Amino acid sequence: MGVPYTEKPWEFLEDFRGKAFTGQWPTVPEMFRITTTRYPERNCFTIFDPDRISLNYTESLKKIEAVARWLFSKGIKRGDKVAVTGKNLPEWTVAYLGILFAGGVVVPIDYQLRNEETDLLIKTASARILFVDEEKYDYYTQNRGSLEEIISLKKGIGTYIYDLDGPEAKIEQSVETDLAAILFTSGTMGVPKGVMLTHRNIVSDCYLAQGTPLIVLHTDVFYAILPIHHSYTMLAVFIETISTGAEVVFGKKMVTSQILKDLKEAQVTMLLGVPMLFNKVLAGIIRGLKAKGPVVYGLLSFMMAISGFIKKVFGVNPGKKMFGFVLEKASLKSIRICISGGGPLAPSVFRKYNQLGIDFVQGYGLTETSPIITINPVEQYKETSVGRICPQVDMKILNPDERGIGEVIVKGPMVMLGYYNMPEETAATFTPDGYLKTGDLGYMDKENYLYLTGRAKNMIVTESGKNVYPEEIENEFQLFDEVDQILIRGYILDQKLKTERIEALIHPNPEFKNEKDETPSTEDMKKRLDAIILEVNQRLQPYQKISRLVILDRPMEMTTTKKIKRHAE
Repeated sequence: MGVPYTEKPWEFLEDFRGKAFTGQWPTVPEMFRITTTRYPERNCFTIFDPDRISLNYTESLKKIEAVARWLFSKGIKRGDKVAVTGKNLPEWTVAYLGILFAGGVVVPIDYQLRNEETDLLIKTASARILFVDEEKYDYYTQNRGSLEEIISLKKGIGTYIYDLDGPEAKIEQSVETDLAAILFTSGTMGVPKGVMLTHRNIVSDCYLAQGTPLIVLHTDVFYAILPIHHSYTMLAVFIETISTGAEVVFGKKMVTSQILKDLKEAQVTMLLGVPMLFNKVLAGIIRGLKAKGPVVYGLLSFMMAISGFIKKVFGVNPGKKMFGFVLEKASLKSIRICISGGGPLAPSVFRKYNQLGIDFVQGYGLTETSPIITINPVEQYKETSVGRICPQVDMKILNPDERGIGEVIVKGPMVMLGYYNMPEETAATFTPDGYLKTGDLGYMDKENYLYLTGRAKNMIVTESGKNVYPEEIENEFQLFDEVDQILIRGYILDQKLKTERIEALIHPNPEFKNEKDETPSTEDMKKRLDAIILEVNQRLQPYQKISRLVILDRPMEMTTTKKIKRHAE
Protein backbone atom coordinates (compact mmCIF):
# COMPACT_ATOMS: atom_id res chain seq x y z
CA MET A 1 0.00 0.00 0.00
CA GLY A 2 1.09 3.58 -0.57
CA VAL A 3 2.21 6.28 1.85
CA PRO A 4 0.73 9.80 2.07
CA TYR A 5 3.27 12.50 1.11
CA THR A 6 2.86 16.24 1.43
CA GLU A 7 6.04 17.29 -0.41
CA LYS A 8 5.83 16.82 -4.16
CA PRO A 9 8.99 18.00 -5.95
CA TRP A 10 7.27 17.48 -9.31
CA GLU A 11 4.47 20.02 -8.69
CA PHE A 12 6.37 22.67 -10.71
CA LEU A 13 5.56 20.62 -13.83
CA GLU A 14 2.01 22.03 -13.69
CA ASP A 15 3.46 25.34 -14.93
CA PHE A 16 4.56 23.55 -18.12
CA ARG A 17 1.61 21.23 -18.65
CA GLY A 18 -0.16 22.03 -21.92
CA LYS A 19 2.84 24.06 -23.08
CA ALA A 20 5.94 21.85 -22.90
CA PHE A 21 4.10 18.53 -22.55
CA THR A 22 0.57 17.15 -22.59
CA GLY A 23 0.73 13.73 -20.90
CA GLN A 24 0.63 12.73 -17.25
CA TRP A 25 4.43 12.90 -17.25
CA PRO A 26 6.77 14.55 -19.76
CA THR A 27 8.97 12.37 -21.95
CA VAL A 28 12.72 12.47 -21.31
CA PRO A 29 13.29 15.04 -24.13
CA GLU A 30 10.41 17.19 -22.84
CA MET A 31 11.89 17.01 -19.33
CA PHE A 32 15.30 18.13 -20.60
CA ARG A 33 13.78 21.07 -22.49
CA ILE A 34 11.88 22.13 -19.35
CA THR A 35 15.06 22.04 -17.28
CA THR A 36 16.95 24.03 -19.94
CA THR A 37 14.20 26.67 -19.84
CA ARG A 38 14.57 26.91 -16.04
CA TYR A 39 18.38 26.79 -15.80
CA PRO A 40 19.88 27.62 -19.24
CA GLU A 41 23.32 28.68 -17.97
CA ARG A 42 23.72 26.07 -15.25
CA ASN A 43 26.52 23.53 -15.86
CA CYS A 44 25.05 20.23 -17.02
CA PHE A 45 27.82 17.78 -18.03
CA THR A 46 31.41 18.10 -16.72
CA ILE A 47 34.62 16.08 -16.99
CA PHE A 48 38.23 16.69 -15.96
CA ASP A 49 40.34 15.82 -19.04
CA PRO A 50 42.63 16.72 -17.21
CA ASP A 51 41.33 20.30 -16.98
CA ARG A 52 37.66 20.96 -16.31
CA ILE A 53 35.46 20.86 -19.43
CA SER A 54 31.77 21.71 -18.96
CA LEU A 55 28.67 22.05 -21.10
CA ASN A 56 25.82 24.12 -19.71
CA TYR A 57 22.20 23.15 -20.38
CA THR A 58 21.85 25.40 -23.42
CA GLU A 59 25.08 24.10 -24.97
CA SER A 60 24.10 20.51 -24.19
CA LEU A 61 20.69 20.94 -25.81
CA LYS A 62 22.28 22.28 -29.02
CA LYS A 63 24.58 19.25 -29.30
CA ILE A 64 21.76 16.82 -28.47
CA GLU A 65 19.46 18.34 -31.11
CA ALA A 66 22.28 18.18 -33.69
CA VAL A 67 22.74 14.45 -33.00
CA ALA A 68 18.96 13.95 -33.29
CA ARG A 69 18.90 15.73 -36.67
CA TRP A 70 21.78 13.57 -37.90
CA LEU A 71 20.05 10.37 -36.75
CA PHE A 72 16.86 11.46 -38.52
CA SER A 73 18.86 12.14 -41.70
CA LYS A 74 20.13 8.56 -41.49
CA GLY A 75 16.59 7.21 -41.41
CA ILE A 76 16.15 6.76 -37.65
CA LYS A 77 12.52 7.33 -36.80
CA ARG A 78 10.18 6.86 -33.88
CA GLY A 79 10.70 3.41 -32.33
CA ASP A 80 14.00 2.54 -34.06
CA LYS A 81 16.77 1.09 -31.87
CA VAL A 82 20.19 2.73 -31.48
CA ALA A 83 22.92 1.35 -29.19
CA VAL A 84 25.54 3.17 -27.11
CA THR A 85 28.48 1.63 -25.29
CA GLY A 86 31.46 3.31 -23.69
CA LYS A 87 33.00 4.68 -20.54
CA ASN A 88 31.37 7.49 -18.58
CA LEU A 89 31.65 10.61 -20.73
CA PRO A 90 29.52 13.68 -21.53
CA GLU A 91 29.45 12.30 -25.10
CA TRP A 92 27.72 9.16 -23.80
CA THR A 93 24.85 11.18 -22.33
CA VAL A 94 24.61 13.36 -25.46
CA ALA A 95 24.29 10.18 -27.55
CA TYR A 96 21.67 8.76 -25.17
CA LEU A 97 19.56 11.92 -25.26
CA GLY A 98 20.11 12.47 -28.99
CA ILE A 99 18.61 9.06 -29.68
CA LEU A 100 15.53 9.90 -27.61
CA PHE A 101 15.22 13.36 -29.20
CA ALA A 102 15.14 11.58 -32.58
CA GLY A 103 12.20 9.49 -31.35
CA GLY A 104 14.39 6.40 -31.12
CA VAL A 105 14.88 3.75 -28.45
CA VAL A 106 18.26 3.75 -26.71
CA VAL A 107 20.05 0.45 -25.99
CA PRO A 108 22.79 1.13 -23.39
CA ILE A 109 25.38 -1.67 -23.32
CA ASP A 110 28.01 -2.47 -20.70
CA TYR A 111 31.35 -1.46 -22.24
CA GLN A 112 33.17 -4.13 -20.20
CA LEU A 113 31.48 -6.95 -22.08
CA ARG A 114 33.44 -8.99 -24.58
CA ASN A 115 32.89 -8.04 -28.22
CA GLU A 116 30.99 -11.27 -28.85
CA GLU A 117 28.58 -10.45 -26.01
CA THR A 118 28.09 -6.90 -27.27
CA ASP A 119 27.45 -8.29 -30.77
CA LEU A 120 24.71 -10.51 -29.38
CA LEU A 121 22.96 -7.64 -27.59
CA ILE A 122 23.12 -5.40 -30.68
CA LYS A 123 21.66 -8.21 -32.79
CA THR A 124 18.98 -9.06 -30.21
CA ALA A 125 17.82 -5.43 -30.05
CA SER A 126 18.03 -4.96 -33.85
CA ALA A 127 20.06 -1.78 -33.30
CA ARG A 128 20.78 0.09 -36.53
CA ILE A 129 23.50 2.49 -35.34
CA LEU A 130 26.16 2.19 -32.63
CA PHE A 131 27.84 4.94 -30.62
CA VAL A 132 31.06 3.46 -29.25
CA ASP A 133 34.25 4.51 -27.44
CA GLU A 134 37.78 4.24 -28.77
CA GLU A 135 38.46 0.79 -27.31
CA LYS A 136 35.94 -0.91 -29.60
CA TYR A 137 35.75 1.53 -32.49
CA ASP A 138 38.21 -0.32 -34.76
CA TYR A 139 36.54 -3.67 -34.07
CA TYR A 140 33.12 -2.41 -35.14
CA THR A 141 34.32 -0.56 -38.21
CA GLN A 142 35.75 -3.90 -39.37
CA ASN A 143 32.96 -6.13 -38.02
CA ARG A 144 29.87 -3.98 -38.27
CA GLY A 145 27.48 -6.83 -39.09
CA SER A 146 24.03 -5.33 -39.66
CA LEU A 147 25.00 -1.96 -38.18
CA GLU A 148 24.59 0.92 -40.62
CA GLU A 149 26.83 3.49 -38.89
CA ILE A 150 29.58 3.46 -36.23
CA ILE A 151 30.09 6.76 -34.38
CA SER A 152 32.96 7.49 -31.98
CA LEU A 153 32.46 8.95 -28.51
CA LYS A 154 36.12 9.96 -28.44
CA LYS A 155 37.48 12.96 -30.33
CA GLY A 156 40.13 12.23 -32.94
CA ILE A 157 38.95 8.69 -33.67
CA GLY A 158 36.75 8.26 -36.74
CA THR A 159 33.50 10.20 -36.99
CA TYR A 160 33.13 12.12 -33.73
CA ILE A 161 29.71 12.56 -32.17
CA TYR A 162 30.08 16.33 -31.62
CA ASP A 163 30.72 16.80 -35.34
CA LEU A 164 27.35 15.34 -36.30
CA ASP A 165 24.44 17.44 -37.60
CA GLY A 166 21.66 17.25 -40.11
CA PRO A 167 19.15 19.52 -41.84
CA GLU A 168 16.22 20.97 -39.96
CA ALA A 169 13.36 18.49 -40.04
CA LYS A 170 9.98 17.74 -38.50
CA ILE A 171 10.96 14.80 -36.30
CA GLU A 172 8.10 12.71 -34.93
CA GLN A 173 8.50 12.76 -31.17
CA SER A 174 7.81 9.91 -28.76
CA VAL A 175 4.93 10.04 -26.29
CA GLU A 176 5.23 9.06 -22.64
CA THR A 177 3.90 5.54 -23.17
CA ASP A 178 6.46 4.82 -25.91
CA LEU A 179 9.45 2.61 -25.31
CA ALA A 180 12.48 4.72 -24.34
CA ALA A 181 15.18 2.18 -23.49
CA ILE A 182 16.03 -1.51 -23.52
CA LEU A 183 18.36 -2.38 -20.66
CA PHE A 184 19.96 -5.80 -20.76
CA THR A 185 20.34 -7.34 -17.33
CA SER A 186 22.95 -9.87 -18.45
CA GLY A 187 25.78 -10.01 -20.93
CA THR A 188 26.03 -13.78 -21.02
CA MET A 189 26.09 -15.74 -24.24
CA GLY A 190 22.75 -17.29 -23.35
CA VAL A 191 19.43 -15.66 -24.22
CA PRO A 192 19.78 -11.94 -23.34
CA LYS A 193 16.99 -10.50 -21.22
CA GLY A 194 16.16 -6.92 -22.20
CA VAL A 195 14.10 -4.82 -19.79
CA MET A 196 11.74 -2.49 -21.68
CA LEU A 197 11.33 0.90 -20.00
CA THR A 198 9.01 3.62 -21.28
CA HIS A 199 9.44 7.38 -20.96
CA ARG A 200 6.76 7.26 -18.25
CA ASN A 201 8.69 4.58 -16.35
CA ILE A 202 11.91 6.60 -16.33
CA VAL A 203 10.52 10.10 -15.75
CA SER A 204 7.95 9.11 -13.11
CA ASP A 205 10.58 7.19 -11.15
CA CYS A 206 12.97 10.11 -11.39
CA TYR A 207 10.52 12.55 -9.80
CA LEU A 208 8.79 10.15 -7.41
CA ALA A 209 12.12 9.08 -5.90
CA GLN A 210 12.54 12.71 -4.82
CA GLY A 211 9.26 12.51 -2.90
CA THR A 212 10.44 10.30 -0.05
CA PRO A 213 11.50 13.13 0.65
CA LEU A 214 14.97 13.29 -0.87
CA ILE A 215 15.73 16.92 -1.51
CA VAL A 216 17.67 17.41 -4.76
CA LEU A 217 18.67 20.99 -5.56
CA HIS A 218 19.57 22.61 -8.87
CA THR A 219 22.84 23.66 -7.20
CA ASP A 220 23.83 20.05 -6.52
CA VAL A 221 26.80 18.37 -8.17
CA PHE A 222 26.37 14.64 -8.80
CA TYR A 223 29.30 12.29 -9.35
CA ALA A 224 29.04 9.53 -11.96
CA ILE A 225 31.65 6.89 -11.14
CA LEU A 226 29.63 3.69 -11.57
CA PRO A 227 28.96 2.53 -15.16
CA ILE A 228 26.26 4.80 -16.54
CA HIS A 229 24.66 2.07 -18.67
CA HIS A 230 23.44 0.46 -15.45
CA SER A 231 19.92 1.42 -14.40
CA TYR A 232 21.04 2.67 -10.96
CA THR A 233 23.53 5.26 -12.26
CA MET A 234 21.44 6.02 -15.34
CA LEU A 235 18.43 7.05 -13.25
CA ALA A 236 19.80 8.09 -9.87
CA VAL A 237 22.68 10.16 -11.26
CA PHE A 238 22.15 11.03 -14.94
CA ILE A 239 18.35 11.38 -15.15
CA GLU A 240 17.98 12.88 -11.65
CA THR A 241 20.57 15.51 -12.61
CA ILE A 242 18.79 16.65 -15.77
CA SER A 243 15.41 16.69 -14.01
CA THR A 244 16.51 19.30 -11.49
CA GLY A 245 19.06 21.47 -13.29
CA ALA A 246 21.94 19.99 -11.31
CA GLU A 247 25.41 19.17 -12.67
CA VAL A 248 26.91 15.72 -13.25
CA VAL A 249 30.67 15.21 -13.09
CA PHE A 250 32.00 12.08 -14.79
CA GLY A 251 34.62 10.01 -12.97
CA LYS A 252 37.12 8.04 -15.03
CA LYS A 253 38.45 5.33 -12.73
CA MET A 254 36.97 3.19 -9.95
CA VAL A 255 40.11 3.87 -7.90
CA THR A 256 39.63 5.31 -4.42
CA SER A 257 42.49 7.86 -4.68
CA GLN A 258 41.19 9.18 -8.02
CA ILE A 259 37.62 9.33 -6.72
CA LEU A 260 38.65 11.37 -3.66
CA LYS A 261 40.63 13.74 -5.91
CA ASP A 262 37.60 14.26 -8.16
CA LEU A 263 35.26 14.83 -5.20
CA LYS A 264 37.49 17.62 -3.90
CA GLU A 265 38.14 19.32 -7.26
CA ALA A 266 34.51 19.22 -8.38
CA GLN A 267 33.06 20.04 -4.94
CA VAL A 268 30.64 17.14 -5.34
CA THR A 269 27.52 17.33 -3.15
CA MET A 270 25.69 14.11 -4.14
CA LEU A 271 27.70 10.89 -4.06
CA LEU A 272 25.94 7.74 -5.20
CA GLY A 273 27.77 4.45 -5.03
CA VAL A 274 27.69 0.77 -4.15
CA PRO A 275 28.54 -0.71 -0.73
CA MET A 276 32.04 -1.69 -1.86
CA LEU A 277 32.92 1.96 -2.58
CA PHE A 278 31.56 3.27 0.71
CA ASN A 279 33.21 0.44 2.66
CA LYS A 280 36.61 1.31 1.19
CA VAL A 281 36.28 5.04 1.88
CA LEU A 282 35.09 4.41 5.45
CA ALA A 283 37.86 1.88 6.07
CA GLY A 284 40.38 4.55 5.08
CA ILE A 285 38.80 7.05 7.49
CA ILE A 286 38.80 4.55 10.36
CA ARG A 287 42.45 3.62 9.69
CA GLY A 288 43.36 7.30 9.88
CA LEU A 289 41.53 7.70 13.20
CA LYS A 290 43.12 4.57 14.68
CA ALA A 291 46.56 5.86 13.68
CA LYS A 292 46.10 8.66 16.22
CA GLY A 293 46.40 6.11 19.01
CA PRO A 294 43.92 4.12 21.14
CA VAL A 295 43.08 6.99 23.52
CA VAL A 296 42.32 9.52 20.79
CA TYR A 297 40.48 6.89 18.72
CA GLY A 298 38.38 5.93 21.74
CA LEU A 299 37.49 9.57 22.38
CA LEU A 300 36.60 10.16 18.72
CA SER A 301 34.46 7.01 18.67
CA PHE A 302 32.60 8.26 21.74
CA MET A 303 32.07 11.65 20.10
CA MET A 304 30.77 9.91 16.95
CA ALA A 305 28.25 7.98 19.04
CA ILE A 306 27.06 11.23 20.66
CA SER A 307 26.81 12.92 17.26
CA GLY A 308 24.75 10.05 15.87
CA PHE A 309 22.44 10.06 18.87
CA ILE A 310 21.78 13.82 18.56
CA LYS A 311 21.13 13.51 14.84
CA LYS A 312 18.81 10.53 15.20
CA VAL A 313 16.80 11.78 18.19
CA PHE A 314 16.73 15.56 17.72
CA GLY A 315 17.13 15.89 13.93
CA VAL A 316 20.16 18.16 14.37
CA ASN A 317 23.40 17.33 12.56
CA PRO A 318 26.43 18.35 14.67
CA GLY A 319 28.78 15.92 12.92
CA LYS A 320 29.76 18.24 10.05
CA LYS A 321 31.31 20.69 12.56
CA MET A 322 32.60 18.10 15.02
CA PHE A 323 34.37 16.04 12.37
CA GLY A 324 35.04 18.66 9.71
CA PHE A 325 38.78 17.92 9.87
CA VAL A 326 38.11 14.22 9.21
CA LEU A 327 35.78 14.91 6.29
CA GLU A 328 38.19 17.46 4.81
CA LYS A 329 41.05 14.97 4.84
CA ALA A 330 38.80 12.31 3.27
CA SER A 331 37.65 14.78 0.55
CA LEU A 332 34.06 14.47 1.78
CA LYS A 333 33.60 17.96 3.22
CA SER A 334 31.44 19.17 0.32
CA ILE A 335 29.19 16.08 0.30
CA ARG A 336 25.59 16.79 1.29
CA ILE A 337 24.13 13.35 0.76
CA CYS A 338 25.55 9.87 0.09
CA ILE A 339 23.23 7.25 -1.36
CA SER A 340 24.08 3.57 -1.43
CA GLY A 341 22.37 1.16 -3.81
CA GLY A 342 23.02 -1.86 -5.97
CA GLY A 343 23.42 -4.24 -3.02
CA PRO A 344 23.02 -4.62 0.75
CA LEU A 345 24.91 -2.21 3.01
CA ALA A 346 25.82 -3.12 6.58
CA PRO A 347 23.86 -1.01 9.13
CA SER A 348 27.17 -0.35 10.92
CA VAL A 349 28.51 1.43 7.80
CA PHE A 350 25.27 3.41 7.44
CA ARG A 351 25.52 4.44 11.10
CA LYS A 352 29.14 5.62 11.00
CA TYR A 353 28.63 7.92 8.00
CA ASN A 354 25.68 9.54 9.72
CA GLN A 355 27.70 9.88 12.92
CA LEU A 356 30.39 11.71 10.95
CA GLY A 357 27.79 14.24 9.85
CA ILE A 358 27.03 13.04 6.33
CA ASP A 359 23.38 12.53 5.42
CA PHE A 360 23.77 8.93 4.32
CA VAL A 361 20.83 6.95 3.03
CA GLN A 362 20.24 3.83 1.00
CA GLY A 363 17.63 2.81 -1.50
CA TYR A 364 16.38 -0.27 -3.26
CA GLY A 365 15.09 -1.25 -6.65
CA LEU A 366 15.87 -3.29 -9.72
CA THR A 367 16.24 -2.66 -13.42
CA GLU A 368 12.65 -3.82 -13.93
CA THR A 369 11.44 -0.93 -11.71
CA SER A 370 13.47 1.83 -13.44
CA PRO A 371 14.99 1.16 -10.72
CA ILE A 372 14.10 3.05 -7.50
CA ILE A 373 11.11 1.90 -5.42
CA THR A 374 12.30 2.66 -1.87
CA ILE A 375 14.68 5.21 -0.39
CA ASN A 376 15.41 6.29 3.16
CA PRO A 377 14.22 9.82 3.95
CA VAL A 378 17.19 11.93 5.02
CA GLU A 379 15.40 13.17 8.15
CA GLN A 380 13.67 9.89 9.03
CA TYR A 381 16.16 7.20 8.06
CA LYS A 382 16.22 3.73 9.56
CA GLU A 383 19.65 2.16 9.56
CA THR A 384 18.54 -1.43 9.03
CA SER A 385 16.02 -0.58 6.31
CA VAL A 386 16.51 -0.06 2.56
CA GLY A 387 14.00 2.76 2.82
CA ARG A 388 10.39 3.82 2.76
CA ILE A 389 8.43 3.01 -0.36
CA CYS A 390 8.26 5.84 -2.88
CA PRO A 391 5.00 7.63 -3.72
CA GLN A 392 2.67 5.74 -6.09
CA VAL A 393 4.46 2.43 -5.41
CA ASP A 394 2.06 -0.33 -4.40
CA MET A 395 4.12 -2.92 -2.52
CA LYS A 396 3.12 -6.22 -0.91
CA ILE A 397 4.84 -9.21 0.68
CA LEU A 398 3.89 -12.47 -1.02
CA ASN A 399 3.33 -15.54 1.17
CA PRO A 400 5.01 -14.18 4.35
CA ASP A 401 6.47 -16.68 6.86
CA GLU A 402 6.32 -16.48 10.66
CA ARG A 403 8.80 -13.55 10.61
CA GLY A 404 6.70 -11.73 8.02
CA ILE A 405 9.31 -12.46 5.36
CA GLY A 406 8.17 -13.22 1.86
CA GLU A 407 8.83 -12.18 -1.72
CA VAL A 408 8.54 -8.44 -2.41
CA ILE A 409 6.04 -7.67 -5.20
CA VAL A 410 5.23 -4.23 -6.63
CA LYS A 411 3.00 -2.20 -8.94
CA GLY A 412 3.52 1.38 -10.03
CA PRO A 413 4.20 3.73 -12.95
CA MET A 414 7.92 2.82 -12.85
CA VAL A 415 7.37 -0.92 -13.43
CA MET A 416 8.65 -2.12 -16.82
CA LEU A 417 6.54 -3.04 -19.83
CA GLY A 418 8.21 -6.46 -19.86
CA TYR A 419 11.17 -8.28 -21.39
CA TYR A 420 11.93 -7.53 -25.04
CA ASN A 421 10.50 -10.22 -27.33
CA MET A 422 10.13 -12.59 -24.35
CA PRO A 423 6.38 -12.91 -23.62
CA GLU A 424 6.66 -16.13 -21.60
CA GLU A 425 9.41 -14.76 -19.32
CA THR A 426 7.41 -11.55 -18.93
CA ALA A 427 4.27 -13.44 -17.91
CA ALA A 428 6.24 -15.52 -15.38
CA THR A 429 7.59 -12.35 -13.73
CA PHE A 430 4.13 -10.98 -12.90
CA THR A 431 1.46 -12.31 -10.56
CA PRO A 432 -2.01 -12.98 -12.00
CA ASP A 433 -3.18 -9.61 -10.60
CA GLY A 434 -0.31 -7.68 -12.23
CA TYR A 435 2.34 -7.31 -9.51
CA LEU A 436 6.00 -7.60 -10.49
CA LYS A 437 7.77 -10.38 -8.59
CA THR A 438 11.15 -8.94 -7.58
CA GLY A 439 12.77 -12.21 -6.49
CA ASP A 440 13.88 -10.45 -3.31
CA LEU A 441 12.82 -11.54 0.16
CA GLY A 442 11.93 -9.06 2.87
CA TYR A 443 9.31 -7.58 5.18
CA MET A 444 7.73 -4.17 5.84
CA ASP A 445 7.09 -2.38 9.12
CA LYS A 446 3.99 -0.38 10.04
CA GLU A 447 5.46 2.80 8.57
CA ASN A 448 6.04 1.10 5.19
CA TYR A 449 9.80 0.84 5.46
CA LEU A 450 11.20 -2.19 3.66
CA TYR A 451 13.76 -4.58 5.16
CA LEU A 452 15.49 -7.03 2.83
CA THR A 453 16.77 -10.42 3.93
CA GLY A 454 18.13 -11.76 0.64
CA ARG A 455 17.37 -13.20 -2.76
CA ALA A 456 14.83 -16.01 -2.94
CA LYS A 457 17.15 -18.14 -5.07
CA ASN A 458 20.06 -17.69 -2.60
CA MET A 459 18.12 -18.79 0.49
CA ILE A 460 19.55 -21.72 2.46
CA VAL A 461 17.22 -24.14 4.28
CA THR A 462 18.90 -25.84 7.24
CA GLU A 463 18.18 -29.35 8.47
CA SER A 464 15.97 -27.86 11.19
CA GLY A 465 13.86 -26.20 8.51
CA LYS A 466 15.10 -22.70 9.27
CA ASN A 467 15.56 -20.21 6.43
CA VAL A 468 19.00 -18.59 6.27
CA TYR A 469 19.56 -15.50 4.12
CA PRO A 470 23.24 -15.28 3.06
CA GLU A 471 23.20 -11.51 2.57
CA GLU A 472 22.32 -10.97 6.25
CA ILE A 473 25.46 -12.87 7.28
CA GLU A 474 27.68 -11.26 4.64
CA ASN A 475 26.75 -7.83 6.02
CA GLU A 476 28.51 -8.74 9.27
CA PHE A 477 31.88 -8.82 7.48
CA GLN A 478 31.78 -5.44 5.74
CA LEU A 479 34.04 -3.55 8.16
CA PHE A 480 36.83 -6.11 8.53
CA ASP A 481 39.90 -4.84 6.65
CA GLU A 482 41.20 -8.39 6.25
CA VAL A 483 38.24 -9.39 4.06
CA ASP A 484 38.29 -8.36 0.41
CA GLN A 485 35.30 -10.50 -0.67
CA ILE A 486 32.87 -12.67 1.25
CA LEU A 487 30.26 -15.08 -0.07
CA ILE A 488 28.01 -17.18 2.16
CA ARG A 489 26.41 -20.32 0.78
CA GLY A 490 25.13 -23.72 1.82
CA TYR A 491 27.02 -26.96 1.40
CA ILE A 492 25.95 -30.58 1.80
CA LEU A 493 27.50 -32.11 4.91
CA ASP A 494 25.89 -35.54 4.49
CA GLN A 495 24.92 -36.69 0.98
CA LYS A 496 22.62 -39.43 2.24
CA LEU A 497 20.75 -37.26 4.71
CA LYS A 498 21.13 -34.15 2.54
CA THR A 499 22.18 -32.23 5.62
CA GLU A 500 23.01 -28.63 4.65
CA ARG A 501 25.40 -26.41 6.59
CA ILE A 502 26.82 -22.94 5.98
CA GLU A 503 30.24 -22.04 4.62
CA ALA A 504 32.07 -18.77 4.00
CA LEU A 505 34.15 -18.24 0.86
CA ILE A 506 36.62 -15.46 1.59
CA HIS A 507 39.19 -13.78 -0.60
CA PRO A 508 41.60 -12.02 1.80
CA ASN A 509 42.51 -8.39 1.22
CA PRO A 510 45.92 -8.48 -0.54
CA GLU A 511 46.72 -5.00 0.80
CA PHE A 512 46.06 -5.89 4.44
CA LYS A 513 48.96 -5.36 6.86
CA ASN A 514 49.24 -6.62 10.44
CA GLU A 515 50.12 -4.51 13.48
CA LYS A 516 53.81 -4.66 12.49
CA ASP A 517 52.87 -3.24 9.06
CA GLU A 518 53.79 -6.55 7.47
CA THR A 519 51.90 -8.75 5.03
CA PRO A 520 50.73 -11.71 7.14
CA SER A 521 51.70 -15.25 6.22
CA THR A 522 49.08 -17.63 4.83
CA GLU A 523 48.91 -19.40 8.20
CA ASP A 524 48.52 -16.15 10.14
CA MET A 525 45.82 -14.94 7.74
CA LYS A 526 43.89 -18.19 8.22
CA LYS A 527 44.10 -17.79 12.00
CA ARG A 528 42.84 -14.21 11.71
CA LEU A 529 39.94 -15.18 9.41
CA ASP A 530 39.02 -18.04 11.77
CA ALA A 531 38.95 -15.52 14.61
CA ILE A 532 36.75 -13.15 12.58
CA ILE A 533 34.29 -15.97 11.83
CA LEU A 534 34.23 -16.89 15.52
CA GLU A 535 33.45 -13.25 16.37
CA VAL A 536 30.69 -13.06 13.74
CA ASN A 537 29.22 -16.41 14.80
CA GLN A 538 28.74 -15.05 18.31
CA ARG A 539 26.38 -12.43 16.89
CA LEU A 540 24.37 -14.91 14.82
CA GLN A 541 21.49 -17.21 15.64
CA PRO A 542 22.52 -20.88 16.15
CA TYR A 543 21.05 -21.93 12.80
CA GLN A 544 22.95 -19.12 11.00
CA LYS A 545 26.43 -20.02 12.25
CA ILE A 546 29.24 -20.62 9.77
CA SER A 547 30.77 -24.08 10.10
CA ARG A 548 33.36 -24.03 7.30
CA LEU A 549 35.85 -21.53 5.88
CA VAL A 550 37.19 -21.66 2.31
CA ILE A 551 40.04 -19.25 1.55
CA LEU A 552 40.26 -18.27 -2.12
CA ASP A 553 43.53 -17.54 -3.92
CA ARG A 554 41.83 -15.41 -6.57
CA PRO A 555 39.01 -12.85 -6.35
CA MET A 556 35.53 -13.97 -7.32
CA GLU A 557 34.08 -12.61 -10.55
CA MET A 558 32.04 -9.44 -10.07
CA THR A 559 29.45 -7.46 -11.99
CA THR A 560 30.14 -3.89 -13.10
CA THR A 561 28.31 -2.69 -9.97
CA LYS A 562 30.72 -4.71 -7.82
CA LYS A 563 28.42 -7.53 -6.79
CA ILE A 564 29.78 -11.06 -6.71
CA LYS A 565 28.43 -13.31 -9.44
CA ARG A 566 27.13 -16.10 -7.26
CA HIS A 567 26.81 -18.53 -10.14
CA ALA A 568 30.53 -18.27 -10.90
CA GLU A 569 32.15 -19.07 -7.55
